[in-house]
Amino acid sequence: MPTPQPGILQPLPPLSRYLVFALEPDTDVAAGLKALVELVDGDATVAGIGEAPLSAIGRSVPGLRPFPPLAGPGVSIPSTPAALWLWLRGNDRGELLLRGRRIEQAMAPAFRLVETWDGFKHGSGRDLTGYEDGTENPEGEEAVAAAIAADGSSLVAVQRWEHNFSRFEAIQPEERDHCIGRRRSDNEELDDAPESAHVKRTAQESFDPEAFVVRRSMPWADASAAGLMFVAFGHSLDAFEAQMRRMVGLDDGIVDALFRFTRPLSGAYFWCPPVKGGKLQLPL
Repeated sequence: MPTPQPGILQPLPPLSRYLVFALEPDTDVAAGLKALVELVDGDATVAGIGEAPLSAIGRSVPGLRPFPPLAGPGVSIPSTPAALWLWLRGNDRGELLLRGRRIEQAMAPAFRLVETWDGFKHGSGRDLTGYEDGTENPEGEEAVAAAIAADGSSLVAVQRWEHNFSRFEAIQPEERDHCIGRRRSDNEELDDAPESAHVKRTAQESFDPEAFVVRRSMPWADASAAGLMFVAFGHSLDAFEAQMRRMVGLDDGIVDALFRFTRPLSGAYFWCPPVKGGKLQLPL
């Protein structure tokens, strides 16, 4: 019986490498996906497949749809669709690099690597701003209910957020806490946080229906910038979209205070097929 890709529900690894692929026209997409099946186990490497390659082989996935660009008062969330997203998990940066190269070579010519980002665990699981990330993540059976569909598959929303550290550092510490809605020192939620606080904007139980997702976000950095690779798994995409709409102020005109010092540069949805016997179960 197919089961979820194990990496979805496992704790964060020390290091990650994210690969984003585009689909090349007039190529054998099915052959590229067959190569993926041979290389990806769903454990050390988690795979998400976009609409384009599925459409190319005449398949569709219920619930998978284009990532919606959203805009609110002074803020926006971009849509940057891609054909394939791979999350390489491990503890050796060199091994991740070499594994990524093997995958890149095997996926050609149907899939072309267009982006590579390195992620890492910061402290006990904190964002680079110092605040704990994913505090209200569901666990155990609740995580399975939130992230996994009946057939063992999942849908994932992926965004790369870039932080403006100069803006963040210009905000007084107490005001920073009110932007997040928690104290950085002990992660306690603030009773007097404003309605724009991130915790209040995204409180999963405050939506109707409740908007629970399983977050597996990690910081990223390159030579010139850094931020958070936001990764949210769900049995549907509705919960993620509900949170994003409220963050940009489409519900009540109140924009999430996170936008004072960070912004998303990308946004895409993918289908994460189940596995059986350590191999992806793709509709080939």
